[in-house]
Amino acid sequence: MRVLVGDPYYQLDEVAEIIGDLAEVERADAPWEGDDVVALLVSPDQPVGVAELDRLPALRIVATCSVGYDNIDTGAAADRGIWVCNVPDYCVEEMADSSLALLLALMRGVVALDRSVREGKWHHAVAGPLRTNRGTTLGVIGFGRIGRALATRALALGFEVYAVDPHLPDQAIAGYGVHPLTLDQALTSCGAFSLHSLLTDETRGMIGAEEIAKMPRGALLVDTARAALVDFDAVLEALDSGHLAGAAFDVLPVEPPTPEDPPPERPTLIVNPHAAWYSPATEHEAYRRPAVSVREALEGRRPTDALVP
Repeated sequence: MRVLVGDPYYQLDEVAEIIGDLAEVERADAPWEGDDVVALLVSPDQPVGVAELDRLPALRIVATCSVGYDNIDTGAAADRGIWVCNVPDYCVEEMADSSLALLLALMRGVVALDRSVREGKWHHAVAGPLRTNRGTTLGVIGFGRIGRALATRALALGFEVYAVDPHLPDQAIAGYGVHPLTLDQALTSCGAFSLHSLLTDETRGMIGAEEIAKMPRGALLVDTARAALVDFDAVLEALDSGHLAGAAFDVLPVEPPTPEDPPPERPTLIVNPHAAWYSPATEHEAYRRPAVSVREALEGRRPTDALVP
């Protein structure tokens, strides 16, 4: 039996140590194939769909080193009795910290002021009006682990926090000291937004031109979750018109950027290289836990981080 490691950042020695004598471990680029392949370790930018599953008839488990798993056809996997595993809670603190840092950088003009100094300017007003935490209404879109962690931090700093999550009852959201709202209600009520929804058919493109138009003029937008939650062209147009006062993204439609798809540039836009999840400790956890899931599956147990079936 073979375990294929598709992502180059998995430490092959550590994966082999975790799997032990249950299977041979080898690194392999897509397209993956073989009737002796029982497990596949991937990253979120490596698609695993029907075609990939058909080439791996003995596959028992696909494990990704990420919270998101939209790269995997979970329905096709479930139909074949294949486990799908992610790492649902490995970077909660880092993601919440980064989301808050990006929001504060927009509110206090940190990046814009730094750029102005390097351009030879020296004035406190070059980034426009700066904001304080107290009195700022923050809409947290998606109230899972990361959204809740961000809300806890924001409340401690004096923000008034609202949350949108159709999968949670209002009382569960209110239990965190946060006001539950629908998306439409939040769009018209909040001056700043941070996105933390999983990417699904329902959430894809959830923030487009129509939704941005409902936001108050001068709103701020942070996305550390998934690029496809947002219509980037609509965001850039809103920044140009001033309807959005600023935006910060840790995710882009094309990663890393290419000459054909360069990173967007605007004076009021902050772009980070998909780093919000990162710390040395969480990086190790992200690549260790999928290997543990594979071992559990090969031992005939339900993996701890199993999503389906």
